[in-house]
Amino acid sequence: MTTSSLVIRSMRNCELTACSLTFVPLLSLEWMMNSLLDIVRDNGSPPPLAHLAFKFLYIITKVRGYKLFLPLFPHEVGDLQPVLDMLVDQNPKDSETWETRYMLLLWLSMICLIPFDLARFDGNIISEEGHARMPTMDRILKIAKCYLVVSDKARDAAAVLVSKFIVRPDVRQKRMADFLDWTLSMLSKSSFQTMEGTVVMNGMLQALAQLFKHGKREDCLPYAATVLECLDNCKLSQSNQMVLRKLGMKLVQRLGLTFVKPKVAKWRYQRGCRSLAANLQAQGSVVQNQIITVPANEADDEEEYDIPAEIENVVEQLLVGLKDKDTIVRWSAAKGIGRISGRLPKELADDVIGSLLDCFSFQETDNAWHGGCLALAELGRRGLLLPSRISDVVPVILKALTYDEKRGACSVGSNVRDAACYVCWAFARAYDPAELIPFINQISSALVIAAIFDRDVNCRRAASGTFPHGIEILTAADYFAVGNRVNCYLTISVYIAGFPEYTQPMIDHLVNMKINHWDSVIRELSTKALHNLTPRAPEYMANVVLPRLLPLSVGTDLHTRHGAILACAEITHALCKLAEENNRYKCKIILTINFPFMSGLLKNVEVQKVRKLIAFLLLTISGGWQWLINDSLRSLSLVSSAARQHIKESAVSALAALCNEYYINEKGEADPALQDELVTQYVSELRNTEEMIRCGFSRALGALPRFLLKGRLQQVLEGLKKVTLISPADVSFAESRRDALIAIAKVCQTVGVKGEGSEEEYVCKDNITQIYATLFTAVTDYTTDSRGDVGGWVREAAMTSLMEVTLLLVQNEAELINANICKQIMCWLAQQSAEKIDKFRAHAGSVFLTLLHFDHPPVPHIPHREELERIFPRSEKETLNWNAASEAFPRITQLLGLPTYQYYVLLGLSVSVGGLTETTVRKYSAQSLFDYMKKIQNDSSAMESFCETLLKVFEDNLRNDRVSVPLLTMLDQMLANGCFDIFTMQENHPFSVKLFTLCKEEIKRSKDIRKLLIFSLLIKREENLSTIHTSCNTSSASSPDVVDPAIMDEVMAILSDTNWEAELPVVREKRNCLCDLMKVPKPQLVSKKHHPCSLLS
Repeated sequence: MTTSSLVIRSMRNCELTACSLTFVPLLSLEWMMNSLLDIVRDNGSPPPLAHLAFKFLYIITKVRGYKLFLPLFPHEVGDLQPVLDMLVDQNPKDSETWETRYMLLLWLSMICLIPFDLARFDGNIISEEGHARMPTMDRILKIAKCYLVVSDKARDAAAVLVSKFIVRPDVRQKRMADFLDWTLSMLSKSSFQTMEGTVVMNGMLQALAQLFKHGKREDCLPYAATVLECLDNCKLSQSNQMVLRKLGMKLVQRLGLTFVKPKVAKWRYQRGCRSLAANLQAQGSVVQNQIITVPANEADDEEEYDIPAEIENVVEQLLVGLKDKDTIVRWSAAKGIGRISGRLPKELADDVIGSLLDCFSFQETDNAWHGGCLALAELGRRGLLLPSRISDVVPVILKALTYDEKRGACSVGSNVRDAACYVCWAFARAYDPAELIPFINQISSALVIAAIFDRDVNCRRAASGTFPHGIEILTAADYFAVGNRVNCYLTISVYIAGFPEYTQPMIDHLVNMKINHWDSVIRELSTKALHNLTPRAPEYMANVVLPRLLPLSVGTDLHTRHGAILACAEITHALCKLAEENNRYKCKIILTINFPFMSGLLKNVEVQKVRKLIAFLLLTISGGWQWLINDSLRSLSLVSSAARQHIKESAVSALAALCNEYYINEKGEADPALQDELVTQYVSELRNTEEMIRCGFSRALGALPRFLLKGRLQQVLEGLKKVTLISPADVSFAESRRDALIAIAKVCQTVGVKGEGSEEEYVCKDNITQIYATLFTAVTDYTTDSRGDVGGWVREAAMTSLMEVTLLLVQNEAELINANICKQIMCWLAQQSAEKIDKFRAHAGSVFLTLLHFDHPPVPHIPHREELERIFPRSEKETLNWNAASEAFPRITQLLGLPTYQYYVLLGLSVSVGGLTETTVRKYSAQSLFDYMKKIQNDSSAMESFCETLLKVFEDNLRNDRVSVPLLTMLDQMLANGCFDIFTMQENHPFSVKLFTLCKEEIKRSKDIRKLLIFSLLIKREENLSTIHTSCNTSSASSPDVVDPAIMDEVMAILSDTNWEAELPVVREKRNCLCDLMKVPKPQLVSKKHHPCSLLS
């Protein structure tokens, strides 16, 4: 295998290699590394192969981390010179081989640890040519400086090299000061305003941070103040580069650690013995005695030493870094706060904590809250937050666990809540349980609330750990269970509320924080959760929560008002269900909710008087609710389209519940006066000039219970029928026609079927024809406006209502469905199943198959049932994808062979095959039609039947552009595909003459360019249908309106050969030529007449 092929093949496997290296043990990594380095060391290896070996080494480093990988490099004395030579041979600007340079610099950083003075490698520094050679120390330093200012990954490795090389004793004495001077001068001369300056500053900051991390304190301390001053002058906090700010924060904390002595604070909190072996050997009492906090004489034992003044500057910069806009900078600052506080005296560390708590002010941004939480977690984890400060920290953490600030169309604070959970995690592991006992209930309740009610899944998962009942709760609210927000709100919350210490805090949190949330989804989930939690604390809900919610429901804040109203409804509903289950009187709950001051009357008044009072109050309440429902239905046009449907459905549901609860007497009947007022009012609103009002009251009539429709059925059906009719004034009211059709089906289902019953009470033989006539008329609604085919909404609703009414009749009195009605249903559905819009075709196909395969009992009088069941097997009822044109049209075109369906299917196919644009629908519908035509070419009777039906469709839809234009296009395609070639063998076949006559009638006095162009293409098909052309000539000879055939050929040539999109003078010349040939006057330009007033201007 050639080297190039090996390189290409290996490159393809790089990604797979990176994925698999995560699980490779260390010994295997060393073997892999040595194998790759053998390729590099081999002088016979071509450069591409060596670069590929370094690429694989980089992948290993990236997956496992360079710190783990670095000690595996060979670092013998003999490796120094070859690695240096390879680095010298590299081109720092070559973007294809940066992995090679990165790995060589890491390798060199490991070789620099050899314990020999580098001067020994120089020998005689005078070369054979008499020129002095550069010492090895200077060569390495030159390479490091060179790669600290590049923009690729090699810059990171150069910083590692500096940290290993400069701290060598021989290099530190000779080159450290000079290197720091060079670094600071480069920092001073560079600016983060430019790309080049950003690259240079990045390299310098990395080098300094690594140097102060790995260098000895006594070596770095003399330069720390100078470096800090230079860093202050750079003003990195004003930079937009996140990496520079992070490196600056890292360097600041390293400088701070250099200023203070590396000692562990004796005052820190110590939980006790952390050794597992010691814990196992000791008795429980002994272990308990080992848990100590701070020695009593800590102040005497602590060594006094001066804290440099620069520490104040360092701590201030770290506190500012906690408020940075990027998380990685805040995290670096938090770790710096923890590290430096561990080396400060107790008093100074406490001052740092006090300054840190200032971050938790509501004047601060979410960034400050997040950084403060990270810093508190670091301090607690390191034992630097003493128990005396817990009482100050816990209230802050409780606020952080619910921190959520609205910002535009969203909110911020999820990172704050997540960090607060991290603080709780750190405290639980840092402190003895006895220290946290006073705060256990508060913290655990807040964590439970965050685990089930937080909006973000990462916060819920971070909080899913509690103190009391932890095992039981974690079993129900584990990592995966809290991933589903709906499950948390509606299911897990109910289980956790079973523990008494969590019930009231959960309810209070929902009422105080969630029902006024900016996200409507959270508000709705919160109210549903309150509904589910009501059985856990019904008395608290009725006596405390509801009185608190009622004032909020009339407040000024829209979100609060919405949530409060929903919450009142959900809690009231839950309390009523509880009352029913416990056989308590519901009215007491209603009175308590609506009229708290009246609840005492139940104890002091006789039962009969109480019942009268309750009846009066309920009548008053129901009247208010009826007004609210009516007002909502009248105001639909004032709300957004997104919320309109939800409001309409809610109002209709409320109306049904209100009627069933308050408008029915003990006999199960309605009050005649109330019934007359309500039905008459609703029917009159159906004639409103506002479309949305018609929609609302149509659906309201459909929701009325049977006792209100009894005796008024015909009035309701007539009113709804008028809404479904199209008039010039309301031609665009498609939504009202749709809702009226839905209401007709709902009304029929509500009143039921009784063949010999009264038409005012039941669906019966006297009104079934009227109902079906209304639905059949709606299936032909093809209204279009700026929104598109809005008539499709009406057709979809009509098909659904046809199915529901038909199945209702089949299941009760199937004899009301006669053969003619069933034929019309199936034919109209077949037509809709053949049309071009996927959504409506799929719906029609689904309804068609539902009626065909319904068995309880079967729908009677379905034409050609056996053939239909063969074309659409029962086994494919659910699997047939009507949305896919490739599946639907091959099936639906088979209905062309069934006489009953042929006309309607062909009518639907005309629109699909002759569509204006090339789509998959047009492609598959046309191909299915052509396949059917090829199948019947030799069947003269089938061809005759098809052609007669085709002409009938054309004749019935003359001048109906929705059908006629695509029909002409379909005819053109059928002629082009030779579908009628069989007629060329028959002389004077009438099909040609009839087709030409219909085409002529269609384009007569027409100015529609599409029709004229398609007609010209149809005439041009003379080579395929000479009979048609002959018939046309014969007709033209007897008709003075048709051009002479000789001239027609010339006209057709001009029409087909001219580029009608050319320049206007060229097109005008061809047009004038056509006018001369066809003996029509040429169009003349007419100059515009200026208005007299325009002359004055």
